[in-house]
Amino acid sequence: MSSPEFVKKRKEESALVLTIDNPPVNALNFKVLEELVAAVKEGNDDPEVRGIVITGAGNNAFCAGADLKMMQGLGPQDAERVAKAGHDAFNALENSGKPVLVAVNGLALGGGCELAMSCDLRFASDRARFGQPEVTLGLIPAWGGTQRMPRLIGKAKAKELIYSGQLINAQEALRIGLVNKVVPDGEELRAGVDYVRMLAAKTSPFAVAQAKKAINKGLEEPSIERGLEFENEAVQAISNSEDLREGIEAFLTKRPPKYTGK
Repeated sequence: MSSPEFVKKRKEESALVLTIDNPPVNALNFKVLEELVAAVKEGNDDPEVRGIVITGAGNNAFCAGADLKMMQGLGPQDAERVAKAGHDAFNALENSGKPVLVAVNGLALGGGCELAMSCDLRFASDRARFGQPEVTLGLIPAWGGTQRMPRLIGKAKAKELIYSGQLINAQEALRIGLVNKVVPDGEELRAGVDYVRMLAAKTSPFAVAQAKKAINKGLEEPSIERGLEFENEAVQAISNSEDLREGIEAFLTKRPPKYTGK
């Protein structure tokens, strides 16, 4: 694969920071999505990376959605290809073996909001705005928005926002559970990196990965009984791990643990 053009990568201690850089509004096209997936895989494969933080270049938009050039002259087969590209990319974020966080600076609209919802945690600037305005263009949120938004904020509120295309500010997004934390403008990336630093200092990467897997798989099932089976599978995997042995020994000997993620 050629050098990334639209997704810039840098490591900041234990965090891999990915910056979407596609001026003027960091719109998503096939190439951006492809680079994003490749960068996340790189983070998954790097044992020094404890979490991935995604943000946008510039000050106005984290990501204002899909590049509308992809939507012109869509037929059913083209529409399926566009939808699959977004689904595949955002599923890769959601199912990453490591925590994926997003630092939203500015607008997160359409595909940008869908990208944010596919991440584990969302940190927002106090001037960020969120929305799924697709219906105002004759579209629907087709990169997971109709599925992830109801799971995050509830069916009724998701329908209200998706049917109207209404934009909401960061404070409202926090109130309804769309974001985890709102910070002063310019501090959102630091908040994400600091969270990853905390994970690196205190937690077992193997346990975090198993917790993420159990949560995600459990949410796919209608019954808590099936979800508890996934939880039990995670516990069985953890019971064999080096991290568990290290964590218990460190606790008993009153020293900081040195986890390896195994």
